[in-house]
Amino acid sequence: MPIHPEIEKYLESTPQVSGDPTEIPPEVMRQFYEAVARTGPEVFLIKNQVIEEHDIPIRIYYPKKSVEPLPVIVYFHGGGWVIGSLETHDEQCRSMTNATEAVVISVDYRLAPEHPFPAAPNDCYAATCWIAENAQELGIDASRLAVTGDSAGGNLAAVVSQIARDEKKPEIIFQALIYPAVDVDLTRWPSYKENADAPILTAALMEWFFKHYVGGTSFIQDPLVAPIRAEDLSGLPPCYIATAEFDPLRDEGMAYANLLREAGVQVEAKCFEGLVHAFSSLGAEIDIASKAREEIFHALKKALYP
Repeated sequence: MPIHPEIEKYLESTPQVSGDPTEIPPEVMRQFYEAVARTGPEVFLIKNQVIEEHDIPIRIYYPKKSVEPLPVIVYFHGGGWVIGSLETHDEQCRSMTNATEAVVISVDYRLAPEHPFPAAPNDCYAATCWIAENAQELGIDASRLAVTGDSAGGNLAAVVSQIARDEKKPEIIFQALIYPAVDVDLTRWPSYKENADAPILTAALMEWFFKHYVGGTSFIQDPLVAPIRAEDLSGLPPCYIATAEFDPLRDEGMAYANLLREAGVQVEAKCFEGLVHAFSSLGAEIDIASKAREEIFHALKKALYP
């Protein structure tokens, strides 16, 4: 099917990055991304904090007042490991905490090229461990901890899940990967060719992200960069994977779902027809994107409130 009419209308009325992305400095891309950030719904409470021992800022969203510890979702924002912040994904986190009735903690990990790989996965894993270790102080139930993220954040959620399995801490009971980048290869997957010039995310822009994050494709076999390359995918948490039809990352996300199933991991995966990369960011404005995002939130809530 073609790109959904609601998405087409949105794209026609919204400024897009123009020109050759490989010529755009990261700071300019960050400014653009911040400028299109959306305002989210009211939530019960928001706290900004810094994990001092690791110097990692986090933002904590509480959905309601509760005497009982609430489940927690650790969130890693998208942006190709180069752009994005607590602010760019504030709307998504607000909507997620209200929909799931879980505490959502957004992690402001270090960005490339100033802090290239492995700064991002190191920060995300350290933050996840700290959150589990400080559950009582945070008012959360560490036995109901999920990780999630979109795009590069989906990559980081997958990587953190693999590290946690190998290190045997913390216990992660669910991972939700939203149009994740799980490989570092522009030639392996047909969707890179089919959607090379797709709206919002192009193949050239992914190449720009890879260049800044890992210097190209030199780390292609490292599962801490490309979790789909891990030799062993068994023993990972149950997983929900969402992909979009018109997205260069579509095929690798669905392939990762298949490999997880083959390894015995419980997986639910869905490719949303007619949608584009970053549809979760459009959920506050576009009905079709909102409905897709609600399915992701439902999967998280079901896992945390079985």
